Amino acid sequence: MKNSKVLIILSFISIYVIWGSTYLFNKIAVTELPPFFLASIRFFVAGILMIIMALILKHPLKISKKQILNSAIASFFFLVYGNGVFVWALRYVDSGFGALIASTQPLFVLFLLRLMDRKPFQKKSIIGVILGMFGMYLLVSQKELVTSEDTLLGIFMMLTCVLSWSYGSVFVSKADLPKSFLVTTGYQMLVAGVCLVLMSLGFNETWISPINWSVEVKIAMSLLVVFGGIIAFTAFNYLLKKVSPEKVSTSAYVNPVIALFMGWYFLDEKLSAQSIVASCILLTGVYFITSRKRK
Repeated sequence: MKNSKVLIILSFISIYVIWGSTYLFNKIAVTELPPFFLASIRFFVAGILMIIMALILKHPLKISKKQILNSAIASFFFLVYGNGVFVWALRYVDSGFGALIASTQPLFVLFLLRLMDRKPFQKKSIIGVILGMFGMYLLVSQKELVTSEDTLLGIFMMLTCVLSWSYGSVFVSKADLPKSFLVTTGYQMLVAGVCLVLMSLGFNETWISPINWSVEVKIAMSLLVVFGGIIAFTAFNYLLKKVSPEKVSTSAYVNPVIALFMGWYFLDEKLSAQSIVASCILLTGVYFITSRKRK
């Protein structure tokens, strides 16, 4: 029992701190590497490592044509567009600010479920939506953060990425996918790696050899692949089997706070009083949504 409790605590620390820090690492890497090139390497390497882990653990790699198609669709919504374009937008938006925008995912999921499944809003959900929209207004309306048209474009593209990730979440909840989490994620990452390579070539990005990367970028990429791509996802999967999904979903409102302060501390990103107030309101809204009772 004690070992199980320790693993649960360590897993929560992983999804809180590691996922919260990936915004910082992506921001560091994207200042030097082209965004789609960066994302393609991250997912391709992580995908290969996860497939190797699945082989070592003797998880069956064989999947049906339908599962391949579903994995490819999920890969597009989650990794190719949801993450790849988000990394591109980080060129114009601070990492902490981007993380707060990403925290609106529960709002998008709620609206999608309302539209697709006609699930009625609960009282907590309505309160959460109102607080979330007000928090987003306070966050995005700051003139000192919107320094150019590129910043506005970055914010808009991030919101489309959150919508993409949210739709992917709804799609995956109903899709036929391999039972093994390692196999499913491994295939999704490999598909994303290939797609992002094609996007990188299509946008004529300059490929930079790892030999020429700075020490900071090498460290950031290593942490993104090993910790952000493998350890945190494994911890996430472990927690879903050990504790309630509502508790696991608390990462949705812990990650942005960590990202916001890491960006301020390590990258000297602006942390205005309005940002702090907006984040508190927005994340309170997310809390109301994630803590609602399931019907």
